[in-house]
Order: sequence, then structure tokens, then C-alpha cells
Amino acid sequence: MKEDIEQSENRVNEEIRTPLIIQTNKSLKEEKVENGCYEKKQDRYMVYLSTFVAVCGSFAFGSCAGYSSPIQSAIREDLNLSIAEFSLFGSILTFGAMIGAITSGPIADYIGRKGAMRMSSAFCVAGWLAIYFAQGALALDIGRLATGYGMGVFSYVVPVFIAEIAPKDLRGALTTINQLMICCGVSVSFIIGTMMTWRTLALTGLIPCAILLFGLCIIPESPRWLAKIGHQKEFELALHKLRGTDADISEEAAEIKDYIETLEKLPKVNLFDLFQRRYSSSLIVGVGLMVFQQFGGINGICFYTGSIFESSGFPSDIGTIIYAIIQVPITALGAALIDRAGRKPLLLVSGTGLVIGCILTGISFYLKGHEIAIKAAPILAVTGILVYIGSFSVGMGAVPWVVMSEIYPINIKGAAGSLATLVNWFGAWACSYTFNFLMTWNSFGTFILYAAVNALSILFVIKMVPETKGRTLEQIQAAINAS
Repeated sequence: MKEDIEQSENRVNEEIRTPLIIQTNKSLKEEKVENGCYEKKQDRYMVYLSTFVAVCGSFAFGSCAGYSSPIQSAIREDLNLSIAEFSLFGSILTFGAMIGAITSGPIADYIGRKGAMRMSSAFCVAGWLAIYFAQGALALDIGRLATGYGMGVFSYVVPVFIAEIAPKDLRGALTTINQLMICCGVSVSFIIGTMMTWRTLALTGLIPCAILLFGLCIIPESPRWLAKIGHQKEFELALHKLRGTDADISEEAAEIKDYIETLEKLPKVNLFDLFQRRYSSSLIVGVGLMVFQQFGGINGICFYTGSIFESSGFPSDIGTIIYAIIQVPITALGAALIDRAGRKPLLLVSGTGLVIGCILTGISFYLKGHEIAIKAAPILAVTGILVYIGSFSVGMGAVPWVVMSEIYPINIKGAAGSLATLVNWFGAWACSYTFNFLMTWNSFGTFILYAAVNALSILFVIKMVPETKGRTLEQIQAAINAS
């Protein structure tokens, strides 16, 4: 009887416990869903897909930038080009990019972020086909100019689109993928360019453009742009598509709409209106980062890496391959760290590495010029260049574009973004054009000059650049312009 009573009590207790445990788990699950823990895992696939589609434009950008390096001798031999003609073919890319930079903001504001990416892809496709069918210098230059224009538009619209669709906890990492894919495009062009003809290499540039054009038919438009132009229904549908059909978007939608309504009360701006006092902080930060990114020497060093290694006595082919390989994983590391470490710490670490890399490379040329420690000079040169490119890839390469996409209020984003992108491409042209002249003047002095510019960039970041990690775009822009 005692055993029966104990068993009966155990059964009763088990019956009492069971529904309580189920109810507790049910409540816990509901609470987790309300807090978004399950939602984020299930519903962010559209954000990831949209980012993947957009960064196909970044890969196309890298393919354009890396095309001319591996095919120089082959294309000159096939079409009987002089050094001057090939130099024009290579450099005209930056002029096309400048034109693209000037028009990118207004175009993205007028036809939307997706429309701007479609147009940019069309220019790239036309440019690659012109290069493929070229029988002389004129067709080559027209094609190169068209792909340059596409690059200029991509360089602005891709990071802006990603920043506007991404949740705040993923925005930095996803926007940094833009720079990662540019590096991948350059590296792939360097590697496969040694295995195929220059015409076939031009056709490979069509692949990322085709993927982008197809993907744009699937992904939604930027909700913030839709809200700005007053398409309320499309705005809510796009936000639901990005966050999940069952997600509660009311708080985010209300914040975006309130901010848009505030901005609508402000007058429309053009390029000259940007220089008003109210926009000075965001303009100085965005343009200043682009100035330091380019005038720190990146394009001169990137375009002439082989000749730098050769001048220092290190095998240029080995150095170039190491250079092409190292920037991809380090850029990926920066993408992984940007939403954890923050924007400013990465910029400061990157700037410090750039100064060290320039000093090491400069010392190698000083030793060679004065015939001191001749055997150590090549090792110092390759170490300095690798430190430089690694440091640039982890921070200064990607973070300025992330910050630029975050700090501008949406009513000036088009004009301000165009100005910053134009400054960036002008700096790219100026640095690459003057590099050989500076090296002829004084190799040691050239790298010390770049080291000084990068040292100034550290001071600029400490003093002027805000930390934007973990904040919504509206919070960032309100804070920086209030300050």
C-alpha cells in the first residue's frame, strides 16, 4: 500500500509538473521570438542575399581595376600600341570614374539604388564588349572609359545601398564586404590574366555584371529611399521583405519616417549648398577620410608594386603574387572585426601600420642608395610593402566607405556622396600620376612623405571621426550634425 501511494503521488506530481514545464518553455520561446532572437536567424536571408547581389558590383569594380596589369605586354603586341597609347588606356579609367562619381549621387537619388546599379552594370557590359571587339586604340579607350564610369557609380551606390538595408548590428561588416569583393576582383584578374588572352579576360568581366542584373530582379529596393520619395506601401513591403514577413517593423519604420519628415522640412540642396555650417561636420569627416585614404599613397604603390620590388632588388613576380594574395584574407579580417572593434580603432590601427610600412620601405631605398646593408634592403622593401597593404586592407581601405555611407543625412546623401567619391577618384589619379615623378626625385623622400600623410590621418581620426558602431543611421546623423 505504501509503494502504491508513493507511485500514485509520483504520477500526480509528474502530471502537475509536465504542463508547467511545457508552459514555461512555450513562454520562453514566445519571449525569445518577441526579442528577435529566433527572428534574426530565420529572416535575415534577404539581407544577406541583397548584400551578395550588390557586391557583385564591387567585384566588377575590382575586375576593371585589375584588368590592365597582367595583359600589358600581350595587348601592346597584338594591337601594336605604343607605351603612350597603353598608358592612356590604363589611366583613362580614372577619368571615367570621376565622371561616374559626379553623377552617381543624383542618379541614385532619382532612379533609386537598384536603378543606379542597373545603369552602372550596363556601362560595364558595353565597355567590356568594346574592349573585346577592339581592333585599335580608340575602341579600347572608349571601352575603358565606359567601365571606368561604371566603377565610379558602383563605388558610391554599393556601400550606400548596403548601409540602408542592413540592421545596425550587421551594417559595418556587410558594408566592408564591398572592399573585400573589390580586392577579390583585382586578385582574380591578376591570377587568371596570366592564363588566358586579353580578349577572353575581358569577357570574364561580364560574369559579375550578369549576376548583378539578374539578382536585382529578386531583391527589394532600399526602404529609406522609398520612404524619401513618398512610396509608403512599397517602403513597408521592402522593410518586411528584408526583416521577415512576421517581424515587427513598427519601431524601425516609425524612426525612419520621423527622420524623413524632419528632413522634408529642410530645403533641397545641391553641391554648393553642402558648404553650409549645418553640414560641415559630416562633410569634413567624409571628404577628409577620402583625402587621407588616397594621398597616403595607395594607388601609386598598388599600380607600381612590381617596379617597387624590382627597384629594391626583390623578384617582382613573386612580390606581386604575395601582394595579390595577402590583401583578401586581411580585408576579410577587417570585415569580421568592424562591428566588434568599431570603426575608429580599425582606422587607428590601420594608420599606424601604414606609417610603419612607409618608413620601412623608405629605409630600404635609403640603404640601397647609400650602399649600406645591401642584402637587407630587398627584405625591408618587401616587408614594408606587405605591412602597408595589410594595414590598408584591414582599415583604411574599407572603413572610409562605411563611414561615408553612415554619416550623411539622406537629404544631402546624393550630393555629399558624389563629392566624396569625386575627391577619392581625383586623389587616385593624382597619386598614381605623380608617383613615378616622386620616385625619380627621391625614393626615400617619397615614402617619408606618404608616412607623414598617414600620420596626419591618425590625428584626423582621433579628433574628427565619430564612432558609429551599434547606432542607427538616424542616430548617427542626428548626433554628428548636432555637434
